[in-house]
Amino acid sequence: MTLNWDHIDDRAVTTAKLLAADAVEQAGSGHPGAAISLAPAAYVLYHKQMRFDPSDPRWLGRDRFILSAGHSSLTQYVQLYLAGAGLELDDIKALRTAGSLTPAHPEFGHTKGVEITTGPLGSGLASAVGFAMNSRRVHGLLDPATPLGESVFDHDVYVIAGDGCLQEGVSAEASSLAGTQKLGNLTVLWDDNHISIEDNTSIAFSEDVLARYEAYGWHVQRVEWLSADGSYCEDVEALSTAIDAARAVTDKPSIIAVRTIIGWPTPGKQNTGGIHGSKLGAEALSGLKEALGADPDAMFAVDDEAVAAVRARAAERAAAFRRDWDERFEAWRAANPDGAALLDRLQAGELPEGWEAALPVFEEGKAVATRSASGQVLCAIASALPELWGGSADLAGSNNTLMKGEPSFLPESASSKAFSGNEFGRNLHFGVREFAMGCIMNGIAADGINRPYGGTFFVFSDYMRGAVRLAALMDLPVTYVWTHDSIGVGEDGPTHQPIEHLAAYRAIPNLAVVRPADAAETAAAWKAVLEQSHPAAMVLSRQNLPNPRRGEGALAPADALARGAYVLADTEGTPDVILLASGSEVSVALEARGLLAAEGVAARVVSVPCLDWFEAQDEEYQRSVLPPAVRARVSVEAGIALPWYRWLGDAGVPVSLEHFGASASGALLFKEYGIDADHVAAAARKSLERARA
Repeated sequence: MTLNWDHIDDRAVTTAKLLAADAVEQAGSGHPGAAISLAPAAYVLYHKQMRFDPSDPRWLGRDRFILSAGHSSLTQYVQLYLAGAGLELDDIKALRTAGSLTPAHPEFGHTKGVEITTGPLGSGLASAVGFAMNSRRVHGLLDPATPLGESVFDHDVYVIAGDGCLQEGVSAEASSLAGTQKLGNLTVLWDDNHISIEDNTSIAFSEDVLARYEAYGWHVQRVEWLSADGSYCEDVEALSTAIDAARAVTDKPSIIAVRTIIGWPTPGKQNTGGIHGSKLGAEALSGLKEALGADPDAMFAVDDEAVAAVRARAAERAAAFRRDWDERFEAWRAANPDGAALLDRLQAGELPEGWEAALPVFEEGKAVATRSASGQVLCAIASALPELWGGSADLAGSNNTLMKGEPSFLPESASSKAFSGNEFGRNLHFGVREFAMGCIMNGIAADGINRPYGGTFFVFSDYMRGAVRLAALMDLPVTYVWTHDSIGVGEDGPTHQPIEHLAAYRAIPNLAVVRPADAAETAAAWKAVLEQSHPAAMVLSRQNLPNPRRGEGALAPADALARGAYVLADTEGTPDVILLASGSEVSVALEARGLLAAEGVAARVVSVPCLDWFEAQDEEYQRSVLPPAVRARVSVEAGIALPWYRWLGDAGVPVSLEHFGASASGALLFKEYGIDADHVAAAARKSLERARA
């Protein structure tokens, strides 16, 4: 399309550059360079290309923008200010200050118009792949009869990424998958400025990036703002034309390399690492303002006329978009009452009434691995919860993440003998890309409508920890299915046996780590996770575990699992000792209870599937499970004991594993390392001695 550009646009871009420089100068820290030189590119996106409504930043029909180069937060903040999307000049002035709407990096749920938290380089680009995939899945969920690209639910996803983003491995993982998925609704603008904190990127980043992306299956273009003769021109028309071309390619994601000079036109500091992450200083700041034709001594001297005009234009563009989209949307609602009801439920964040009736009931007395029980739960609830969507990092058969009978989410041309699917399918195949999987799930969850899950072996959760932390920070409803949870992995050896992982993940605030003891608890765990809207990790066994009888005259029902810990097996009157355990070790605690009973020692067994949820309970409930008067306590878990000391008290004794495992059968390792009933009973005796001392 023809780019309409006039003096108002020029003045608005100048204002954006000045505000980026002044805001960092006033804050005393920040990243002015990219925000100054990217101002024209961001302006083209926000005011000439994207479907965007400043008055409604969560409008369903909007295009999505992700600033993967999150350190350059002013690139986005200033455009939101210019558009009148909720930020005012005082917000720009308050950059990086306590309580401001302009924190150092864009934060999801804090600043209107920010789609996802970015900052850790590469994570934004990887999450954008999730946004692009989610758009296609929402289309398939709500409007499957309409061809791709013609639905009211189709939109484009735009990313601004920097050199650092493209050096991070997670962007390569996600970009490779985006090419396989043929995500034609994804366009990345790469700020190709050759500068990072350590100055010129030639010291560490020398590959042909566009050739790499072409090999991934992307549509690639280059826009040269820096000419071979050294002259520099911010050619917004060439950029806009390239974005048009990218949008026209519907069977490939697109990347546009924009050759910029970081910080242009700041004399003395442009094109240097020094302008990347620190304020300009008085001399360079005055020089920039002189180069832009502004008062070198004025701070935050906004071109009010240009800003008012830009805001009016943004509102007019939005109104035109909304008239067209609203008409199409209402036509869809009228023609699809069931789909409309589903959309209303999903936007409200509600589960369908009575959905829990779909949860399977497992045969008591029949041993089953909790990973297998989890897979049966997913298959059973698939039809009741169409928004539940996910897969595995190449381990579907081991993680049991496959929803049987559902097609895979992939272009039909990518189907294999084992997995067939279509562009609107449901079973996701992330490939061996744990970090990208985590970021993609974050994008899906942040975009809304769907509830994503993703699986891998628990030991490999290390590879995706950065994405998990971001999910917890944003409080996104993502679910991790981490299987093969302990030395029970056995012969695979210490490289595959997670020892410290439970403690490490419990240390992340706002992440529920759930380790069910058996099939009944696994079903209850899925119910509890889905009834909340927070990140949660299901930590599941490879080996079969007993599924004992529950109910009257037997063990307590599993429905108390949602409280994090509950009395599974009790004694008459006050117990002598309390045995606390999670996962596969609950059965060990139950066996030890029998040994102690033969000695006249009354032991209460407490199943602790989720320490995080138990810590959230009121004191009255906690004291009912762990009476303060009972100081003799034993924790049983095949991992390091660190998370348990709070609940063990001064007389408690942990039965734990404080070293790496070995290659041998799981049963042998549990016995060899003392994770068995005899050692638990011995620990109980020791704790009783301490309590009596």
